[in-house]
Amino acid sequence: MTSTSALPLALIQLEVPPAEVTARIGEQPRWFIEALGLLPDDYVIVRPHLGESLPQFDRISGAILSGSWAMVTDHADWSERSAAWVRAAIEAELPLLGVCYGHQLMAYALGGKVADNPNGWERGLLPLTCETAAQRDELLAAFPGRFSAWLSHRQSVIAPPPQAQVLAKSDKDGCQILRYSPQALSVQFHPEFSRRIMRACLPQEVSDSGADMEGTDWARQLLVAFWQQTRPQAGQAQGA
Repeated sequence: MTSTSALPLALIQLEVPPAEVTARIGEQPRWFIEALGLLPDDYVIVRPHLGESLPQFDRISGAILSGSWAMVTDHADWSERSAAWVRAAIEAELPLLGVCYGHQLMAYALGGKVADNPNGWERGLLPLTCETAAQRDELLAAFPGRFSAWLSHRQSVIAPPPQAQVLAKSDKDGCQILRYSPQALSVQFHPEFSRRIMRACLPQEVSDSGADMEGTDWARQLLVAFWQQTRPQAGQAQGA
């Protein structure tokens, strides 16, 4: 029997960055690979926008849905196909993490409402506030009441799906972290971002001061904790 440890994490790339961003820092999967220190056997990259098939659930350990310069409300064919896959993945209890566009796509797929953020474009390194429910969440229980994260989005989850639990918010966005099931959550911010990545995407939003990095380790910790959650326990790694 194939052990769970042999299954890769799916990095689901949702469209491509602008050419000038790609030239400087590559495309979205690279950012997650670097943030998590993934080895080649740890992951598989899937590009729905190129017509690639979304992975079968028994072939992956979990999935991260990336950010995008696209808009969920454009209802592109690849996006709608990915939304249908998300619904099936939730039913299959596959570990899922949505990031920015991936966050909005998951919420939309599960019955939430996505639209232009009425409070405007949220961008830069900004403080987030955890809700009381975060203290009971497996990944967030140790988080402080406030932490900082990199953000850049024009659209937001305006209304979460009925079954979703809001775990964090910001001044401009009431749905910064959503929990859908024990295996699935999504975040509006970018836990994979570093200052180098943010500078390539929005240089005007990044200062040269190291002081602006305070608190970002918590955002990265959530990403790492999700990745670890997809890995088998020591006693399961041998298979049966």
